[in-house]
Amino acid sequence: MTESQKVAIAVAQFNATVTDQLLSGCRQALLDGGIAAEHISVVHVPGAWELPLACRWLADTDSYDAIIALGAVVRGETPHFDFISAECARGLGEVALHSRIPVLFGVLTPNTPEQAYARSDPTRGNKGGEVGRAAVQMMALRRQLAP
Repeated sequence: MTESQKVAIAVAQFNATVTDQLLSGCRQALLDGGIAAEHISVVHVPGAWELPLACRWLADTDSYDAIIALGAVVRGETPHFDFISAECARGLGEVALHSRIPVLFGVLTPNTPEQAYARSDPTRGNKGGEVGRAAVQMMALRRQLAP
């Protein structure tokens, strides 16, 4: 991994207690993976619904070697959860395939707030860190397979 590689992180502000911890874990994993702090850009969006468009805008800049989406959609009493989580996943997948830039899915879809806290807890396997490590691996694979 070279320190010249640049990563953008789009993080949802909704469920900020959870997403702030995801961001912290993700950023640390990127630093541990050799990404220079000044090459990590963070943008905030209102919620998970806005993540695909923000990631598309980031990809369209041609400035990043990977883009990470972080969010948390907690199941509730209505089908809202199903629509938001499915469309967020679909949209992020489209951005990745269209841009050919690794777009990492760090959007939690737990059934309860307690599950969301557990998955963002730095002492219990922060999922943001997992996504950051996956971004480092995907950038390395992209370089390996580049013509």
